[in-house]
Amino acid sequence: MSKPSTAPADSVDTAETPRRSLGRRIGITLFSVAAGVVVIALIATGFVAYTIQRSFPQVDGAVAVGGLGEEVTVQRDALGIPTITAGTADDLFFAQGYVHAQDRFWEMDFRRHVTSGRLSELFGESQLPTDRFLRTLGWREIAEREVAALDDTTRAYYESYADGVNAYLAEHQGADVSFEYAVLGLQNDGYEIEPWTPADSVAWLKAMAWDLRSNIEEETERAVIAPHFTADQMRELYPAYPFDRNPVIVPSISSVPAVGTVADVAKDGEADAATASIEWSEVDGVVEAVSELVGGVGEGIGSNSWVVSGHLTDSGKPLLANDPHLGASLPSVWHQVNLKCRVVSEDCAFDVAGFGFSGVPGVIIGHNARIAWGFTNLTTDVTDLYLEKVEGDSYWRDGELVPLDVRTETLKVAGGADEELVIRSTGHGPIISGLTDDYTAIADAPYTGTGGFVEQSADAPTGQYAVSLQWTALSPASTPSAIFALNRAQDFDDFRGAAQLFAVPAQNLIYADVDGNIGYQTPGSLPLRGAGDGSMPQPGWDSAYDWQGYIPFEDLPVSYNPDEGYIVTANNAIVAEDYPYFLTRDWDYGWRAARIVDLIQRKSANGSLTADDMRDIQADNGFFLGMRLSGAYLEIETGDEGTDAALDLLRTWDAQNDADSPAAAYANVLWSELADNLFVEGREHPVPLSDQARLFLVVDSLLRDPSSEWWTNESLGVTSQEEMLTRSAIDARARLAELQGENSAKWNWGSLHALPLISDTFGASGIAPIEWLFNRGPFPVGGGSSVVNATGWTMDEGFATVTVPSMRMVVDLADFDDSRWNHFTGTSGHTFHPNYIDQTATWQRAEMTPWAFSRDAVARSTSNTLTLVPAP
Repeated sequence: MSKPSTAPADSVDTAETPRRSLGRRIGITLFSVAAGVVVIALIATGFVAYTIQRSFPQVDGAVAVGGLGEEVTVQRDALGIPTITAGTADDLFFAQGYVHAQDRFWEMDFRRHVTSGRLSELFGESQLPTDRFLRTLGWREIAEREVAALDDTTRAYYESYADGVNAYLAEHQGADVSFEYAVLGLQNDGYEIEPWTPADSVAWLKAMAWDLRSNIEEETERAVIAPHFTADQMRELYPAYPFDRNPVIVPSISSVPAVGTVADVAKDGEADAATASIEWSEVDGVVEAVSELVGGVGEGIGSNSWVVSGHLTDSGKPLLANDPHLGASLPSVWHQVNLKCRVVSEDCAFDVAGFGFSGVPGVIIGHNARIAWGFTNLTTDVTDLYLEKVEGDSYWRDGELVPLDVRTETLKVAGGADEELVIRSTGHGPIISGLTDDYTAIADAPYTGTGGFVEQSADAPTGQYAVSLQWTALSPASTPSAIFALNRAQDFDDFRGAAQLFAVPAQNLIYADVDGNIGYQTPGSLPLRGAGDGSMPQPGWDSAYDWQGYIPFEDLPVSYNPDEGYIVTANNAIVAEDYPYFLTRDWDYGWRAARIVDLIQRKSANGSLTADDMRDIQADNGFFLGMRLSGAYLEIETGDEGTDAALDLLRTWDAQNDADSPAAAYANVLWSELADNLFVEGREHPVPLSDQARLFLVVDSLLRDPSSEWWTNESLGVTSQEEMLTRSAIDARARLAELQGENSAKWNWGSLHALPLISDTFGASGIAPIEWLFNRGPFPVGGGSSVVNATGWTMDEGFATVTVPSMRMVVDLADFDDSRWNHFTGTSGHTFHPNYIDQTATWQRAEMTPWAFSRDAVARSTSNTLTLVPAP
């Protein structure tokens, strides 16, 4: 799973801050302070140190809190990770809200301004483009409708959480809450923190759904470039999933009872899962290894998760691993927590631990005392663009003009005049052309996909073209209830019941329990489409292309104790091509999934699997395309001494993108130069390099086809495959020499691919002293796009890490205290706090720390204890 990275529509690119797509930019905002002299003067004083530390939370002693029913204890370990123990569920979530406000309230406040389209209220008119777009989507209004629809118990949990946040705010304001408010006050001194509400929590789930919305970038990208390429070229550039070489998540759908029709599912003893049948051939040379070894893509937003049966493990119980890949942010999106009812009962049913979001009650990914679960992005297509024909305040539907839904909202602007925003919507959703360059370009050059690829919209009615967005998250859903259902689930039936509620974002859900069962369930509201497949904008004036409803839950893919003994999800295709419902044409292409399956099978063939094996798989740096290039360059001599020496590095390389590897540095630069020379440099119509997983398959196919037209690039004077490979090798060597010097022994991938930790708000202010206060790094890292250790980078924007395994966890169902976890910054959102980035070093090494869960283990790991007591 994952976090909406956040940058405003008018953010300025720098070498340290790569350009980002709209999906990334709407979450991360850059803030400029005009009064630079005042800021520098402030920083020059010792007052800054006091101001920073005054917001650090109290972690010992007792605090009297209004609104609390009974005493609550908050035990923290050395990493600041809280274990909250309460007598009632309401007090438990009240205390979680209090703790989140202690650790992360600025982050929470910033996020609710993002989700409400109110960034201009914080930072002024520079944020109006972002606000216009987000207000048009209407996340906040949908969240309010979802809160109103909650059952009484679930609504009480959200209200208790909000009460806990507000109890903290009642005693803390401004810089007492977070240092960021002191900096904000230099520009916006009239800002006052508002009380927290349940809708603030629920709206963040919409932001997460946007970040995990799957293929809208691909759909937009195809629509923008389609006028410049033939249908055959588009199929070549956007190939189908390679079902013949990379795995699907559910090769065989299990037959299980309908949700809620049984009290328990196979909860009596060991699961009936057979040991996998494993046969592997040994390979000696690099060419043979190419056909056996696959790596991972991990670029952009994705995730890895897998679960293995006790039949394959050392303990005889399952192991479950998960590492969601999200945009790098400081602090991390995750907040680790243990939530425990003092006595677990029907009224207080929580004994759960894992990773949650500050601002949202409960645990998103983790385990309770009986089951564990993990998420990865489903990558099914849950968004569609529609071309609309608009005349005045009406639009065409089936030969008739029907009225647009029109509403006006007010955008308040710090230091400026209010702006009135007119929002227009069709039956498909809001009109978004005119708000971004890409969507406007689609309206200006309208093409539609009618079940295949492109056709010019010659059959359209009269009027102006516009682009509307239909997205499952723009309708009220039950996801806010799903979190608590997962937290309380006791068996596979309960787990599937929670999955049924988990409408958006659509996620792969994996499962394991203490009885030895493993499982998988596809959740989500997945559209049933009409005439089109949603891969290109569709004609909104023809209702034949409308959604026809959603795939019935009991028809969604499910796997329970599969014969293989494991289930692997890595954003790859869920099912084979014979599945009766269309899901998407934009899966991740399966390189990470194939590599994980490879490693599980190899390791289990050599002995029983352990939690350490799971961690080693998460840390795997195997780079498929690097190995593929090594094979392609075996017989090539460029005639350039330095380049030929660099190519010799590849011939002895183990294809691991290790941080200290010179060969990995050259292989990745070579890959970038080759892709650029093939598809961008000198081309009249460049091909987007936005999806390295897709490009892996495209270039792999081209390497098998020396006669392809893509090997000719007349602007480079290149007319053959060999010439293209030679030119790219020379270019790569020259580029790397410029970046890291002529001495290839000193080249290394880690510093080239280093991770800058940049604050989501003030970290790119353009004012160096402010940035110094909040930012950290860069930190050298291994991995990359195309590997299981998915530290993604963006082609044409340098090699800096921009997406990361945002957390790693391995849950041991034999003994939860033998589980381990880590995330890539720290528990605290307060700059200079000891827990601000204290997990980054272990994250760099792909190490994890013990995860205390039992009361005894928590007691042994406790460094600080805060007692919250009801105020008299």
